[in-house]
Parts: sequence; structure tokens; C-alpha cells
Amino acid sequence: MIDRLKKIQEKYLRIEDELAKATASDTLKNLSKERSRLTPVYTKADEYLKITKDCQDAKSLLESENDPDMHAMLKSEIEEGEKKLEELAKELEIMLLPPDPNSGKSILVEIRAGTGGEESGLFCADLFRMYNKYADKKGLRTEIIDMSPTGIGGYKEIVFSLDDDRAYDLFKFESGTHRVQRIPETESGGRIHTSAVTVAILPEAEEKEVEIKESDLRIDVYRSSGAGGQHVNTTDSAVRITHIPTGIVVASQEERSQIKNRDKAMRVLRARIADQAAESAKQSADALKKAQVGSGDRSERIRTYNFPQGRCTDHRIGFTSHNLPSIMEGDLDELIDALIQEDRSKRLAEAKA
Repeated sequence: MIDRLKKIQEKYLRIEDELAKATASDTLKNLSKERSRLTPVYTKADEYLKITKDCQDAKSLLESENDPDMHAMLKSEIEEGEKKLEELAKELEIMLLPPDPNSGKSILVEIRAGTGGEESGLFCADLFRMYNKYADKKGLRTEIIDMSPTGIGGYKEIVFSLDDDRAYDLFKFESGTHRVQRIPETESGGRIHTSAVTVAILPEAEEKEVEIKESDLRIDVYRSSGAGGQHVNTTDSAVRITHIPTGIVVASQEERSQIKNRDKAMRVLRARIADQAAESAKQSADALKKAQVGSGDRSERIRTYNFPQGRCTDHRIGFTSHNLPSIMEGDLDELIDALIQEDRSKRLAEAKA
């Protein structure tokens, strides 16, 4: 542990030195990001090493100390220091776990209506509102990429971005099928209806991470069908891009500018291609799957929102809250914290196995 912490200190100080000399914007950005990631570990490691030295010094003095009061004081200091070291060691165990390769990335969130007809589309809108409120509370910027309204306030699909280096870490466990049980407003008999919505969390991929050839793209432009006034109906500003090698199709129509819509669509395309590659790699790594909370499979039913009982249950970790109205208003901290803690526990157990 001591040697590993000293190496972390050395790496952090080396990055500090490189930052002071760097001039290129990309280099500064990468170094700043790495320093930001290491800062909490460096601070905790520094505290651990300092207390370790203090305990060692106190033990050396204790061997030659004859004064009873001083002897008692040193002994107490050593006991307190060793207790603190135990606490710090547990914290450092978690902090020193291998980082998720997507940690620190902005994300694209895709919410699609599934089984359940119009009610599924309405819940698709409810989930978007829930995530949007949570993101707002956390200070994450939301930007809509594309949407397909149902006409009664729901969505067949909505795609939006969350631009913040905390986005992936907060939302990474949301991928999967979200089931809702409630009485639709259109249901005169008061019967509970069950429907489902799928959520996909896609880490944003930079251009240098995913190579896309222009010759592999088929780009279609068309008139936007969403809100936006007269301009929407008279200008071919919407963009649909087909990536021929993979068959992936993306679209964007939220901007008035065709160029801006193309840029947004390309962001989604890069993310989907990167996600497809990551999913292939994940399927061949059974050990990694076992160490995660759920598989992240789009078809996996991860959560049920039961409105008649005011209950929300995450099936992966057995978490249940009876405060569903608050959750739908974006109060997701308790749920997301529980998912993060369970994931850490599993990864720690895997690391010790």
C-alpha cells in the first residue's frame, strides 16, 4: 500500500510539472482532466502517508520514553493514528479500484417507448422529465438531439445529451428496461396498465476515438416535423445519417440549421458505433459482467415504477422506495447512491477474490 501511494504522489506531481510547461490546448485539457481525477486520491494518500510517519515517529519515541505522562500521550496518539489509518485504508481501497474507461465523459441518453402503446409514450416523456429535473439539480446541461412526439404529450423516442464530466458516472446504471404500472388517464374502468420504456446510456465519443469515413455515410435531408414554427415546414433542415457498414441510422431535427443538425447526428452516430464496439467486447468478458450491477443489456428489466402503491423498485439491487412522486420529480440521489455503492462492493469483492 505504501509503495503504491508514493507512486500516486509521484505521478500527481509529475502531472503538475507537465501542466506548468504545456502550451497545446489538447495537452492542457488531457493533463487537467487527469489531475482532476487524481486529486482526491492524492489528497487521501498524502494524509495516509503523513499519519503513517507520525505513528512511526511516535513508536520510536515510545521505546525510549520513561516519563509516564508522555508515555501515555504517545500511546494514545499511536492508537488514534492507527484507527484513522484503518478508516483511510478502506476509503483508499475504493478509490484505487480500476477506473471505468468511460468515467468523466459526457453522455447521450436515448429513451424509447416499448410495449404498452400510448401509455408507453407518455411514460417516455415522464422519464425524460425526471432525468431532466435530476440533471438540473446536479448542474448538468441538457440538450435535445432528436425527438418523435406522439401527439398526446408523449414520445416514441427522445435523444438528449448531458454535457458534464459527472454525467456518465451518475447515469451509467440507467440502461435497460423501465416498467411502469399505473392507471392511464384514458382508462375508464380504473384498471392498472403495465407498459415499458427502454433507456440507453451512450458515452460520447470524440472524433479521434471513432473513425468514420464519409464514403460510408448516406445522408438524407428532409423537413422537420416537430415544433419550430413556419420555418420547420419550409426548409429541409432535418438530417438523417445511415452508417452503411453497421446499418446504424441516426437523425436530428431540433435545430433550424441543417449544419447544426448534421453535427448533432454525427455525435449520436459516433456514440452508437463506440457503444456497439464496447458491447461486443463486454460480451466476451464474463468476469467484467459479473463485477457490475446488472449487465447493462437493453432488454434487462431493471426497474419498476408502481404508481398505485407509490413504489419504485430497482430489481438489480433489491432497492425499494415508497416515495415515487419525489423520484419522478428528479429526486434520484438515494437510488443512484445505492447503485454506486453496490457496484463498489461487488468490484471490491472481485478484486479481493
